[in-house]
Amino acid sequence: MQTKRDVMERIGFTEATDRLLQRADGICVSRGSRLTELRRQVLGLVLDSDTPVGAYDLLERLRSAHKGAAPPTVYRALDFLLEQGLVHKVERLSAFVGCVHASEPDDVHSGHDHEHHHAAQFLICTRCSRTVELEDDDVASALGVAAAGVGFRPARSTVEVEGLCAMCQAG
Repeated sequence: MQTKRDVMERIGFTEATDRLLQRADGICVSRGSRLTELRRQVLGLVLDSDTPVGAYDLLERLRSAHKGAAPPTVYRALDFLLEQGLVHKVERLSAFVGCVHASEPDDVHSGHDHEHHHAAQFLICTRCSRTVELEDDDVASALGVAAAGVGFRPARSTVEVEGLCAMCQAG
């Protein structure tokens, strides 16, 4: 019988990702929810990826440790992680990235509450698919003012900007 330790050794996360996973676990506990082993593994795979990762790519990676993993399993884990603000879905790519702000200490973003989804902005490289998350208050404010100007009250917003990253421009 395989143990959780055996599974984790097969997936293996970087030390930095392990620290982020510990932080994510603390966030979940503080909210009265639970980062189960499967949710933890899905989050770890997202965090370890250099580019946004799709659900079926996650499923393929998970199957090395969980032979019976199926699409609903991954989608349920991703739904939980989205709800907790630990990942974002990049709609343009139909893929997921870890929320860089959820992994930072609370004092870095005073007033940033992951119980309520924040206004995220993503810069997406059309050549290599690298995606950078910004959280620019000026962009969020401008969007809020523009929306209010037409009588609209946003509940959540995600801005996706496509272009070339610095590495692809240099190469």
